Amino acid sequence: MSSIIAEPAASAAENRPAARLIPKMLNHAAFVTHDAAATADFYTRIMGMEIAHTVVDDFIPSTETKFPFIHLFFRMGDGSTVAFFESPMLPPPAKSSHPVYDIFNHFAFQVNSREEVEQWKAWLDKNGVASRGPVDHDGQFLSVYFHDPSGIRLEVTMPTDPKWNRYTDEARRDLKYWVDAKERAKREGSTDAGAIVGWVREARAAYKNQSAGGH
Repeated sequence: MSSIIAEPAASAAENRPAARLIPKMLNHAAFVTHDAAATADFYTRIMGMEIAHTVVDDFIPSTETKFPFIHLFFRMGDGSTVAFFESPMLPPPAKSSHPVYDIFNHFAFQVNSREEVEQWKAWLDKNGVASRGPVDHDGQFLSVYFHDPSGIRLEVTMPTDPKWNRYTDEARRDLKYWVDAKERAKREGSTDAGAIVGWVREARAAYKNQSAGGH
């Protein structure tokens, strides 16, 4: 079993190197485009980013593969970047085996306020970019969803809960509940995927009742 599930947060922290190895920031997330010009226009004109760096080569160093490409980087407000590869040798991508893949796989940009989310919605509408939202995620996030020219699903979001990424103990419990529920489904031969979510909710409720009874 994964150590993040088996170990409490305090124990896991104690077992990390003294140097506290943790990524400082997102350097870049990279995707594929088949139209570098359209991608550059979208991320500079619509998203307001600067084109920050390019690599043009016919060799991929990380795999020692001979392959021509341009690699584009667009800079966000905190210095992190979103990046794209274009290569004339790449065929169009295969379609996803299920449409939910194209919902789950997305890239989210954080903004400063709920008002900015509304402003982004208006800006996208003004520029003819189809969007959905603002969507309220149970009081945790307010988001607008749309797609770039390559069909990549994007999100502009504002966390409405200032502690949204500080629920480590709860997240560890949920992960354990999820893994336990998957194992239960396998043991029982259940093909009802919805049952897994139901069992997680039951485990959450049991923990909440147990915690309340201990006070």
